[in-house]
Amino acid sequence: MEKLYRAEIISNQSVQDDIVELLEQEIKNIQYTIIPDAQGKGMSSKKLGDTTWPEMNFILFTYVNEADAKKVSAIIKAVKARFPKEGISVFFTEGVQF
Repeated sequence: MEKLYRAEIISNQSVQDDIVELLEQEIKNIQYTIIPDAQGKGMSSKKLGDTTWPEMNFILFTYVNEADAKKVSAIIKAVKARFPKEGISVFFTEGVQF
């Protein structure tokens, strides 16, 4: 059985297309789920989709092997370098087996 990792990306919607494009480009046949309108508060600001806090986040999660988990990490690092103020985070859960 191959060990899989759950990668969960939480970010401002403004960079969603950039992230998805790179994931699809770098990881052949990637499958993912996007929750498009996520409210919350990170380290720098709230994202509530209202007049006071108009921005929203999205959540993308996918299950990938170890090599692809490293690619996800590199992709997020590259996007964060281009957009350092957009609150981009990725979290991994290790050792999910199917």
